[in-house]
Amino acid sequence: MLASTAYLLTPTASLAQSGDAWVGTWGLDIAQSSFDPASLAPKTQTTKITLSGESYTVVSDGVNAQGQKTHDETVYKFDGHDYDVKGAPDPKTTRTYTRVDDHHYSYATKVNGAITTTSRVAVTPDGKVRTITVTGRDAQGRVIRNFLVWTKQ
Repeated sequence: MLASTAYLLTPTASLAQSGDAWVGTWGLDIAQSSFDPASLAPKTQTTKITLSGESYTVVSDGVNAQGQKTHDETVYKFDGHDYDVKGAPDPKTTRTYTRVDDHHYSYATKVNGAITTTSRVAVTPDGKVRTITVTGRDAQGRVIRNFLVWTKQ
């Protein structure tokens, strides 16, 4: 989201492109993940994260707990700004991303400007597994405590 050739030539952008362990295609391992409430667990989900200059694009496709296909997209930077989550159940959903290092970042999900959940992302040193710990409340006020395990495809 939310690149010019000049950005690609800077040392910072080059290091980011080669070092960000979360870039790639990830499949959600439902059996290894935990969802609270369990009734909100998706049936499937795949996420692809790409980098272009300083902007990341995340595209997620899946099937939700009710059996409906889902698709959302976000283009973002690690700059403290809110970025729209296109395709989210609530059209006023945004996320703010914070980079920790090449294997860790976090993001806050907001609906109508109010933080609903916070997520901490970690990628294993070998780059094969990504976990996301999600806490907070969803837009309907339900308490959310999810631990998601993703495997690199």
